Amino acid sequence: MSLSRRLAAEALGTGLLVCTVVGSGIMAERLSTDTGLVLFQNAFATAGALLALILAFGGVSGAHLNPAVTLTQLALGSIDRLTAAWYVAAQVVGAVVGAMAANIMFELDAINWSTRERSSIALLISEVIATIGLLLVIHGGLRARAEAVPVLVGLYITAAYWFTASTSFANPAVAIARSLSDTFSGIRPGDLPGFIAAQLAGAILATALARWLFAPDER
Repeated sequence: MSLSRRLAAEALGTGLLVCTVVGSGIMAERLSTDTGLVLFQNAFATAGALLALILAFGGVSGAHLNPAVTLTQLALGSIDRLTAAWYVAAQVVGAVVGAMAANIMFELDAINWSTRERSSIALLISEVIATIGLLLVIHGGLRARAEAVPVLVGLYITAAYWFTASTSFANPAVAIARSLSDTFSGIRPGDLPGFIAAQLAGAILATALARWLFAPDER
């Protein structure tokens, strides 16, 4: 596929993912006052979208939809530096547009800066762990059974919504976009640097683990 098609797939895929995360959070919060039910609905919608989007765009761009995935692929030699830089740019732009679209669909301002605080050490540790788990699931799945990766990612994210204190952002582009929506899924802009740093730290650790864990045995 041409680079332009791959970038379009990354932007569209990431945008639709964020639109799902933010939009389902708004819808769930309007339908229920039960926080547990709202989280369940948000997680269920996100997992379904991830499965569909990876299946739809995987054959075009690989459906990274996440700078952490792209940077790990770069470190492992699966993508060159220039392409990786374009991928990350497309993902961030797509994510921002997706958040704005979700806000508009629910009659909110396109840019509606979040005031939801997410700044504790526990949340940052959660993001490190969530990102490590996601990347290992992806790379382990690619090595064992590539066609199962969309399902594996959907299942992992569904679980990670619940077993991490941060509800598993695990995606710098999604984190940036979620700062634009002052809703259930939002994050205060001032808390973004910590979240992104934690996600990148998780990506670095996951890359090191993947190099060792999934390397062929030396005879």
